[in-house]
Amino acid sequence: MNSASWEELIDRHLSRQAVERGLSPHSMEAYARDLRDFADWAVAKRLAPERFDSTALTGYLEQLAEREFEVATQRRHLASIRSLARTMVDEKVIEREPAPAVKLRPHPRKLPRTLGRADMARLIESIDASTPRGMRDRAMLELGYGCGLRVSELVNLELHQVGLEAGVIVVIGKGSKERMVPLGGAAKRALRAYLGVRNRIPAGADKEGRKAPKPLRSTAVFITRLGRPMTRQAFFKALKEWAAREPRLGWISPHTLRHCFATHLVEGGADLRAVQEMLGHSDISTTQIYTHLSRGHLRKVHRTYHPRARRDTAGAQGY
Repeated sequence: MNSASWEELIDRHLSRQAVERGLSPHSMEAYARDLRDFADWAVAKRLAPERFDSTALTGYLEQLAEREFEVATQRRHLASIRSLARTMVDEKVIEREPAPAVKLRPHPRKLPRTLGRADMARLIESIDASTPRGMRDRAMLELGYGCGLRVSELVNLELHQVGLEAGVIVVIGKGSKERMVPLGGAAKRALRAYLGVRNRIPAGADKEGRKAPKPLRSTAVFITRLGRPMTRQAFFKALKEWAAREPRLGWISPHTLRHCFATHLVEGGADLRAVQEMLGHSDISTTQIYTHLSRGHLRKVHRTYHPRARRDTAGAQGY
């Protein structure tokens, strides 16, 4: 039997995942956080790795429930531990996986909150595109919404991935998988305008009045005024600043743009397989959540335009 500690096993497992699955740093951080939490519990319970079984796993999941973790979070932890257990079997630390015997109760998937087309247009138009910074932010918003990009895909986009003349971008998604996404007219115009002033963004002084350092040679499409690639946090902050001009939109996040992209496509009659491809979903069941949103849209259209949809006469059957 292997006598490695939980910490050693987790470190080896994470290194293996990084190589075999090509996970992003963000995904790796999430895996590591879940597994460290499990390891802390196992050490507190004096559970040696070689004694890890379904009973121990059930005990851990029960304490997650006691800590009032949502079922979705419990499922994420379970998925992380299942992956670790497979590594432990491969390394002969345990003989069999404990996870297959453990089931979590089903739970309804929350429907993502989205903006209507008019609100989306108002948000984009609220950005002052007369400055290089405004041009950058509008281009980021147009690409996030127009191409359905994850925020990590947006901030990590490189110049060589953009084909303005061809009207497409090459996106590096989860697991380093590539996909091509069409550039719509609005996104193309905003991106072309921004790229024309991109090298003027890293100029001027910082907040303390000190002269800004010489721009860095970054190949990222979207850069800060110091010439460094934009970060997830920087884009979130910029989006919140623009959304603040419309109090009703203060709740939005960068991922809202991706939800709006998919929802508006499905509402317009787009083929679900095509939407799946553009979103970079490996499983169409993930994309199908947008059909639920679309059904609500169809009901609204029916109530609005069908001549008998709103006839609430006495004795009529409920609609």
